[in-house]
Amino acid sequence: MTIKTQKELHSLLSFLNNSPTAWHAVANCIKELSKHGFKELKEEEAWHLKPGGSYYVVRNGSSICAFITPKKSVKSLQVVASHTDSPTFKLKPNPEFTKENMIMLGLEVYGGPLITSWLNRDLGIAGRVIFTDKKGNTCEELVKLDQNPIVIPQLAIHLDRTVNESGLILNKQEHLAALASLSTTKNDKTSYLERQLKKIIPLNKVLSFDLFVYPLEQARLIGEHHELIASYRVDNLVSVYASLLSLLESKASDAHSLKMAVSWDSEETGSNTSQGAGSPFLSHIIERIALASNLSREEYFQLLGRSLCTSVDLAHAYHPNYSDKHEPRHQILLNHGICVKSNAQNKYASDARSAAAIVKLCYDHKIPFQRYVNRGDIPGGSTVGPIHASLTGMSTVDIGCAQLSMHSCRELTGVEDFHSLCRLLTEILAL
Repeated sequence: MTIKTQKELHSLLSFLNNSPTAWHAVANCIKELSKHGFKELKEEEAWHLKPGGSYYVVRNGSSICAFITPKKSVKSLQVVASHTDSPTFKLKPNPEFTKENMIMLGLEVYGGPLITSWLNRDLGIAGRVIFTDKKGNTCEELVKLDQNPIVIPQLAIHLDRTVNESGLILNKQEHLAALASLSTTKNDKTSYLERQLKKIIPLNKVLSFDLFVYPLEQARLIGEHHELIASYRVDNLVSVYASLLSLLESKASDAHSLKMAVSWDSEETGSNTSQGAGSPFLSHIIERIALASNLSREEYFQLLGRSLCTSVDLAHAYHPNYSDKHEPRHQILLNHGICVKSNAQNKYASDARSAAAIVKLCYDHKIPFQRYVNRGDIPGGSTVGPIHASLTGMSTVDIGCAQLSMHSCRELTGVEDFHSLCRLLTEILAL
């Protein structure tokens, strides 16, 4: 492993550890972009773009689009796209209740997590809080509560004797509340959550919050040769970070190519939010760049026709204990290359033309790749690619790294696949 790839890998692990929510991921992206001279543009303000300039736009704190304008007129557009959210549990608006002497927090399922993987783990709470401070000012802060772990305890096998034979059945309302603490006479009149928040922010009164639970176990390398990455939010922060690194690697602008990396929130719940792939967030940005570049409406549509979006999400790796769940002639192996996805029901946006552009790059630059498709009798999930393609009409291809334990509290992917993804996205942005 070269010094460059070692640096990439360790920076990825740090990014995973410090990005428990979409808001934290975007905040960390902003830090990296700012270090490299990218300037923020506000959606509510007028834009004055310079040739060869580097910019980023944030929507709702959880979606981000960064781009580099060409030195001359815009002739083509290369977009790499990903998403910032992951399946988890969200605190309900009035989360706290007591059962006997136990302080409990009510949780709501976000997306489609492997629920059993979250049981019996040390969990933190993270997200954003909007509150008034001591002076009555309305403030917004990102928070990570990790000093007093909470847990979702599982029923003991003695009280559920058939669980190992029949499987665990959980009621999402009754069985997924988290145990936060024991109630004592020392507890004051404020809520448990307020007491924890006051330790880290100048809180007077909570107005609202978006708070999620996350596992406190750190990302780490596993395997005899440290060939695997184990972490929460591998899906899809590996893609987010590879996209970010690739854009920074492509920092020097081209004569006519607009380079762009977008990471949307809300993919795990369908993307139908103001900051999701189903929103006009990206198309508005592209159109405003076109306007700032003095392109006519006709030239704007021509630009879309000469563009390519590479949607980057994870793919199911071959599972050694469930080999019958995979398409037998498309066995996707960890560390065997980037997955180029296809689906006859258009769950992925790839077609022969868009996939060919990626495959040619892989051949030209000796980047390993694999062809991914689901079994015909097991429908797979989808991602942001088809949503984006249907909104913009832009040629789109879906790719990604292979992983095990998708949507688990602890996911696995390959180190070499991450490096291959960084190389490939850098070449895509250089087209």
